[in-house]
Amino acid sequence: MLYKNPLFNIICVYYILHLKLISEEKLGVLMTFVSPVKQMIFALKNMASFSEIEHSGVWPDINDDFIESLLVEAARLADSTIAPLNHSGDKIGSKLEADNVITPPGFKEAYKKFIASSWGTISGSPEYGGQGLPRTLAVMTQELWNSANMSFSLCPMLTQGAIEAINQHGTELQKKKYLPKLLTGEWSGTMNLTEPQAGSDVGSLNTSAKKNIDGTYGIKGTKIYITFGEHDMSENIIHLVLARIDGAPLGNKGISLFIVPKFLEDDEGCEIKRNDLKCIGIEKKLGIHASPTCVMSFGDKDRATGYLLGQENNGLACMFTMMNNARLNVGMQGVGIAERALQQSLLYARDRKQGKHFKNDDPKSVEIINHPDVSKMLLKMKTLTEASRALCYDNAIAIDLSETHPDRLLREKFKLKADLLTPVSKSWSTDIGVEVASLGIQVHGGMGFVEETGAAQFFRDSRIAPIYEGTNGIQAIDLVMRKLLIEDGRAIKDFIADLDDTLSMCLRESDNDFKLISEIFSQSIENLRLSTNKLSERIRSNENYSALFVASNYLDLFGITAGAHYLIKGALSSKKNNNSEFHQSKKDMATFFSTQILTNSIGLSKTICSEIPELEMKRIDSIFEDF
Repeated sequence: MLYKNPLFNIICVYYILHLKLISEEKLGVLMTFVSPVKQMIFALKNMASFSEIEHSGVWPDINDDFIESLLVEAARLADSTIAPLNHSGDKIGSKLEADNVITPPGFKEAYKKFIASSWGTISGSPEYGGQGLPRTLAVMTQELWNSANMSFSLCPMLTQGAIEAINQHGTELQKKKYLPKLLTGEWSGTMNLTEPQAGSDVGSLNTSAKKNIDGTYGIKGTKIYITFGEHDMSENIIHLVLARIDGAPLGNKGISLFIVPKFLEDDEGCEIKRNDLKCIGIEKKLGIHASPTCVMSFGDKDRATGYLLGQENNGLACMFTMMNNARLNVGMQGVGIAERALQQSLLYARDRKQGKHFKNDDPKSVEIINHPDVSKMLLKMKTLTEASRALCYDNAIAIDLSETHPDRLLREKFKLKADLLTPVSKSWSTDIGVEVASLGIQVHGGMGFVEETGAAQFFRDSRIAPIYEGTNGIQAIDLVMRKLLIEDGRAIKDFIADLDDTLSMCLRESDNDFKLISEIFSQSIENLRLSTNKLSERIRSNENYSALFVASNYLDLFGITAGAHYLIKGALSSKKNNNSEFHQSKKDMATFFSTQILTNSIGLSKTICSEIPELEMKRIDSIFEDF
């Protein structure tokens, strides 16, 4: 269709031709993904606290060569097999055919390679076929699957949650029956929590469980938003389903958790029949199109057979085992999608020529990375990605040591740190994933807004991560209302002490860059300390409205201050590197983050510490009455 304005028609034709040029000659380059193995190792060793694992002596055989070889091997699968399916999987999506879900072409084959390489067994118990390595290494490989193809990565991620729940709450028979094949990935796992009328309020669920004579339970109900609830990649799907046993109390106290397999087997492993459950619909979503988000129906014909996991009416405790595992992994989704968007944006900015250089009058067009506004966006993308990566790694290290450190007191200390960092890792990192993906579109300009370049997909895919596995608002509430006051605030006090140690190291440097960094970082730590004290006072005084109102602001303040801490640690450690350019690049990143992002701590702290009048619902309604 042509318009009356000839100039507009010329512009349209130009963009169509330019888009075709990108599609034919450069699209393959833009879609290329290279796993950032060196950056990952640097974050682990120099920004996060991996030295604590080394000093613990729990895994004496793990050294730098082992970690590098593991990540290089994982990168080979991610880069060559999984990443090329990202764009095509988004276009084609998964499809429901009768009772079966068909994943996009290539997904089944890629998953077979994933199983053959035993990537799901990394941190699993050797007793059930796992390799017994630190969870931290599993989290790092999960980052690679996320960056390569977020839709694909969701299947092994949800399986990991099922493994954790069964490992911690299952009977010995259940562990022996389910864990070996869940660890290899031959069987996949799901979490069936959400229902149409309940949303995040799982206590309002309607799914029922009726105890059978043989000790099994008949499950009946409908669950929504079930990731990989049905698919064609694994031999069996082990659903973990929340339901209320007939006669159990209403609300959270009456919830139980059940193992409900797609295919039922006897104790000898012989298949009996398909269970009475099926996918009755796939959600049409903004992003992650290749990941089937299913509406699951249990007990249409009679009742689906389920097996109690843990104790009756203790389902929430079992569920939170899955959720806590998933929250860190979702945080890694934010890191992974940010890395992918950053890589593509950098390639585009180095290639795309538009406008003259700001330093001279030469009319010749230059690559857009030369323009200060574009370089600033790329620097923001880079520093946010690296800061969130280090945060998540540090969280994973704390989880490992909370479970394995030989010193009981240190186990308790790391448990407090892990509990404190988990809601921040989930929320701050996924918010960063969205922000970086959005900036990536902006770097591409008009080409970012069309689907052919792939930049829009990263934004669409990233947007779910702040929502599922407990919305980021819920994570902020968890941080403020629960984690701040654990053991009289010991966890946050210990973490602020770590920040103070980093500041002390920074202050010892005579370098002008570090002087500037330390000045801003010092103020940020003080802002975090003041805000923490203010919120703690409000909670102790039962001023919950004021605390809840600014919980998300506090999480943001915590996130950017922690992010600076990790980037500064990286810059300080890089002095040991003989490459002066490398050291300068790390200082430049810490300086940029401090001057352009960390300074927001002032405004966040003022917002948190301000007096907040409680608005009753009637007053809130009056604000919107003109609508």
